[in-house]
Amino acid sequence: MSRRRRNGLVALLAMVLLAVVCVDRNWVRWRPGGSQVRRAGRDVAVYQDRRFGVVRVVDGDTLDIDEPDGKYETTRIRLRGVDCPESVNPQTGPMYFGLEASAFAKGLAEGQTVRVLLDPGNDTRCKYGRLLAYVELPDGRILNEVLLEEGYAYADLRFRHSHFDRYKQLEAVARRSGVGLWAEVTRDQLPAWLQRMKPKLLANN
Repeated sequence: MSRRRRNGLVALLAMVLLAVVCVDRNWVRWRPGGSQVRRAGRDVAVYQDRRFGVVRVVDGDTLDIDEPDGKYETTRIRLRGVDCPESVNPQTGPMYFGLEASAFAKGLAEGQTVRVLLDPGNDTRCKYGRLLAYVELPDGRILNEVLLEEGYAYADLRFRHSHFDRYKQLEAVARRSGVGLWAEVTRDQLPAWLQRMKPKLLANN
């Protein structure tokens, strides 16, 4: 075999190997994370459509249920699709209507047995490891929805979920009715993310 032909074969093999590596890297980059899929599967098995006692309402949109979660004695739930004003913030203090939202959620859920509903097809955990869920109260109402209807929460536009459009509508009705926080909230009292995403909301107030 001539030197020129041998060099040509070497170059061809190098190109093939490079192509394989590139394809493999792209495949690894885009395939679903195995640990994330396994975690979601475990969460569905443990929590989906099951009832638990609410040990503590941490904030308007956050509560602890009596189910161990890894090294923790309880599972912390972040209500999916809603964002309540914070009642505790070491740097700024409570947000407008944060204490009211927390007290309202506590009155409805703390000490109660609730049903946990996950959202098929979406992540089961937020970036802080909290379980993302809809919570059904003993009377059959969904806590996430009640908070919106009574004006204690904002529809969270940052993350899509199965009831995204419905939650926007519930907030819009509460806003037009002036219930809860919508009675007197000003634009600068809205969450920063909402001010960014809806620059005209309450702009004339």
